[in-house]
Parts: sequence; structure tokens; C-alpha cells
Amino acid sequence: MSKSLVIVESPAKAHTIEKMLGKNYVVTSSMGHLIDLPKSKLGIDVNNDFKPEYVVIADRKKNMASLKKEAKSAGTIYLAADPDREGEAISWHLKNALADDKKQFFRVTFDEITKEAVTNAFKHPRDIDMSLVNAQQARRILDRLVGYTLSPLLWKRVARGLSAGRVQSVAVRLIVEREEEIKAFKPDEYWDIEVDLKRKADSEKDRFRAKLDKIKDKKAEISKKDYADRIVEDLKKETFVVGDIRESKKRKNPYPPFTTSKLQQEAFNKLRFSGAKTMSVAQTLYEGADLGGEGSVGLITYMRTDSVRISKEAQAAAKEYVLDKFGKKYYPDPPNAYKSRKSAQEAHESIRPTLPLREPNSVKDFLSPDQLKLYQLIWNRFIASQMSSALYSLTTVDIKAGDYLFRTSATKVVFDGYTAVYEEIKEEEKPEEVKAKLPELSVDEPLDLLDILSSQHFTKPPPRYSDASLVKTLEELGIGRPSTYAPIIQTITTRDYVRRESGYFHPTELGTIVTELLMKHFPKVLDVKFTAKMEDELDGIEEGEADYLIVLKGFYSPFIHTVEEAKLAMKDIKKETVATDQVCEMCGKPMVIKWGRRGKFLSCSDYPTCKNAKSITTGIKCPTGDGGELVQRRSRMGSFYGCTKFPKCRYITKKLPQEQEEVSPT
Repeated sequence: MSKSLVIVESPAKAHTIEKMLGKNYVVTSSMGHLIDLPKSKLGIDVNNDFKPEYVVIADRKKNMASLKKEAKSAGTIYLAADPDREGEAISWHLKNALADDKKQFFRVTFDEITKEAVTNAFKHPRDIDMSLVNAQQARRILDRLVGYTLSPLLWKRVARGLSAGRVQSVAVRLIVEREEEIKAFKPDEYWDIEVDLKRKADSEKDRFRAKLDKIKDKKAEISKKDYADRIVEDLKKETFVVGDIRESKKRKNPYPPFTTSKLQQEAFNKLRFSGAKTMSVAQTLYEGADLGGEGSVGLITYMRTDSVRISKEAQAAAKEYVLDKFGKKYYPDPPNAYKSRKSAQEAHESIRPTLPLREPNSVKDFLSPDQLKLYQLIWNRFIASQMSSALYSLTTVDIKAGDYLFRTSATKVVFDGYTAVYEEIKEEEKPEEVKAKLPELSVDEPLDLLDILSSQHFTKPPPRYSDASLVKTLEELGIGRPSTYAPIIQTITTRDYVRRESGYFHPTELGTIVTELLMKHFPKVLDVKFTAKMEDELDGIEEGEADYLIVLKGFYSPFIHTVEEAKLAMKDIKKETVATDQVCEMCGKPMVIKWGRRGKFLSCSDYPTCKNAKSITTGIKCPTGDGGELVQRRSRMGSFYGCTKFPKCRYITKKLPQEQEEVSPT
């Protein structure tokens, strides 16, 4: 009897699954997509129902030959790619490539790589889901139509090698517009006034602080120093008396388990992982880690999901853990239930540990530091999602001083609940100063004034996007889906449309110019609402509620008309030059500033007769004293400054010398 062949996407996943299935199965990997649209041309017949021309990817031909060889001796082939539309498309392509009359093909999917989940999936195989395949095809074709139509236009008008994309260009637009908001922002001055007080019977070390809240029953708004100074002088003459004391209870509910976007946000805020790093590490946890005697096992469920659903088995395991470790008070009755977003695929689960009883500490010896950090984050969030709410007691005290009302408050933990395991960090939150506890106060009690603190502040512009806030915004606007957030960010940074500096995205001059051109000539393609609507239509194809040909035709007809207009009207940035006072050292002609795929550069004005070109330097001399100047360069790790004398001088730095106290050559 011939063995059954199982095809998954990665060698790590194959290794884990083969041990679970036993000797009657051979498990191999496709290494992701083997078949795709050709790179060298559009590969879509727009006049024949957008028929795609699929080819074996050039550097995957050996993989395909190997799979065909293995498939020859297999009567049954199980297609076990990831449980999403990309995995469904991979399975469909493989079935078409390997099919013959003698073979049976089955599709198997599982949200976690555990023996129970994998064994159960093979007991219930199914056919290829063509709604999922069509959704992937529609997305791929749509992205190809936009990318392969707009990109050549940018090559002609700006520089070769540039790209535009249906979703990536909208993401760059958000970053460019945020930068414009920051530049246009005019700060407003305001002042805060606080006082340090104490009870008459207490010592000065028992002081507490209160902030000015109202003046003559109106919200305190102090915009000038002279007004603040007058208030300070008034307060020196006033008597401070406790006016009102209010006690209230506050309940803080646990957060649901992670979805892809929430995991990326929290991994950035807590671990400073980029979206790409988070997904890369999560992939290794999903595919399996060798836990010694236990063998290779998947530690988390599938990491591309927008669902917060939890299986009954996982919920029961979490209940067992919470009751055992914390006690009955920490487990809610009834258990917590969470609602996914309207567009979420409820067939998937949230991101959670495959075995809730497997504490991070028990696997730390088998994981890398980054794997352990991410597993700990996922495990903590899931266990906390199944715990009781935290309860706080909030005391708010109003203090009168003539026409002025000050307010202070203190929060006391009554019951820690889920926070015994997990607390979320929001990016905009700053660690608060440790405040002294409020003393036992009573209404109408006079207080001693110890100090008056007057401080100047200015309103701040909106913050630049980080990995976390950009993913959050894309999700809220309905742009992209769980599998696309990290690739979007990867693409726009690799293309040098934006640069990540100290964890926040800055648009480059190139990114700004490309965005301005696309906004002027393709406002619909870069429109946030239109892009979100397209995402909904693609979801509709996946759910079997929309026809993918109708969706493609509805987009393409007006789009190609706009392209033809842009070919005539779009400004030619390539022909725009800026004169400089520099002289070409090769021919003596003036040097001019031009645009290229990496931004501005210096070129001889006699090009193409003289092909001398060089980078525009910062004008700052290299600290090594070799006579070179520092120029900004790019690598896969981001931007840096290097010497124009490279490779003779290998000095590099992340910051220009005047921005740091000390620099040293590498």
C-alpha cells in the first residue's frame, strides 16, 4: 500500500506534522506559493474575463519538480496549507499541477498544530473551497492591475524602479498627510497650576497634590503667564478647605484574546517588535518547537485571524488553570464571551496558546528569547481574557480656595482580577508619577498650603504613526486584512517611501512626491473609503456573496480610463532639474539636482554625454578626517549615514555627529 502524501507550506511545519501522523504518511513542503502571475508582464487577459496566466515561479521550479516526483507514487494527496485564502489558493494550484486520473486530492485545515487537531482534520477532509480561491485570485488580480499599470507610469515620470499599490499607496498617504498635519500645527500655550497640601495635624511628608480645575465654577483655562502669576498671588491669600468627597467603584473588564492586529499593536508597545518581526516569530510558534521528550509541537493557534472566538476545549482548559492557580473568585460566572468585528471570519479562532496549561516558564529552555517573549504575551493575554474583572475604588476630593476649585483623586485596587496576569499598554500612555496616597479627609476640613506649582505647557501635534498605531488605523478604516498589515509596512519601508526613525514613520521626499502625483491623478485609488469598500467586496467573494468577475469589471473600467488621462497630464518629475553651484569634476559642466528611485541626486547637466552622478551629501565632514562627507544611505535594516569615501572609509552612524555626543568608526 502506497503512503499518502501531505503537502504543507514550510519544512518546520512538515517536520512537526510528520511526527504526529505516523508511518503511513509522507509530509513535504511547497515552500509557500509555487505558482503565480509572471513577473515580466501583466499576465492578465483583461479582454477575456481577466483570465490569469499562471506560471511556476522561476526559483521554485526545483521545488515543483521534487513535488511531482513525490506525487507519482502517492495515490492520495492531502493539501494542508494554512487555513486562509492564500493557503486555499496554494492548495488549488498544487492540485491543478499534480492532478491525474489515478489520484485523490483532499484539503485539510487546522487552526493549531497539535496531535488532536491534526488527527481530527485528517478524519474530516474536504474539497477545495472555490469561494476562498476566487477571493485570493480577485485580490491578486486587482493588486496586479493597479501595480503593473501605475508603476510604469511612475517610472516614466519620476524614476525607474518605483512602485504603486492598491493598499500600500493608501498607507503612504496616511503617513504623508500626518506629516503635513504636524508641519501645519501651531501650538497653543496653556498653564497648569497645582498645589501641595497637608492636613493640619500631619507632617509635611504626608503632603498630597491637587490640580486647579475650576475658576468661578467655569473650567480653568489659563493661556498666559501673567494670568497664571495673578492666580498664584491670589492663592497665597486664600484658605484651603475640603469641599466635597466622592467615593465610586470602577470595574475594569479583561481584554479579549489577540487578533492579528491587536497582537502586532501590543507586541510593538510592550516588546518594540515591528509588525514583520511579530509575524515571523509567531509563525515559528505556530509551526512548532521541539520540546525535548514531548517532541515538536505547535505552541499557538494560527496567527492570521480577526476573530476572538475561543474553542470550548480551550475555554475549559483555561478555567482549570485559573481555578487551580488563583481560586474561584478569579473565574467569572458566566464565563467571558467576546464579540468579533462584523467582518471577522468566525471559522477561525483567536490567537491563543494551544495548551493553556503550558506555562511560558515550562518551555523557556526550548525557545529563543524573542519566541519566549511573544509566547508569554499571547499566553498572558489569553489566560487573562478568561478571568474576572478588576475592581477599583476611586476617591475624588474637591478643595475650595475662594473662587478656585482644586481636584485630586486616588485609586485603590479592591480586587486585582485579570490584572494579576495581564495589563494592556497603550502607545500614547506615559508612566504616571507615583502619587502619595490621600489621607483620610473630611468635608469642611481646613488644610495647610505648602507649595504652589505653576507650569507652562504647549499643545502637541498629532503623533507620527508607529507600527502599532498604523496597524490600528488601517484596521479601523477597513484597509487591509490580518495577512496584509505586516507586508504593507514592509513594502513601503523597503521602497523608501517612508523611513522608520526611533520607531515612528517619517515620509521621505520621494514618498511625498509619489503620493502627491497619485492623489492628483488617481484620487479614487487612494481614497480611504473606496479602498475599504473594495476590501468589503473581496470579503463578499470569500463568503460566496459576490461574483469576482463583477467586482473586477466594476473596478477596471473606470480605472483604465483614468490611467489614459494620467499618461497625458501627469507632470514629468524626471525633466525637472535644480541648478547648483557645483561643477562636474569629470567634464567641468554644472551639476544639477535630479530625481531617482532613491530620491534626489546630483547629475552632470551634460547627461547622457557625461554620466557623472553622485549622492547629495549632508555637508557634514566625516569624523575620521579622511576628507569625505556623510551621506544618507539605506539598507534592509533602515537608513544610516556613511562616508562618501566608502569602501575606503567604512564609518557609519545612525545619527549625524551634531545629534549625538559621541560617534565612533566601525
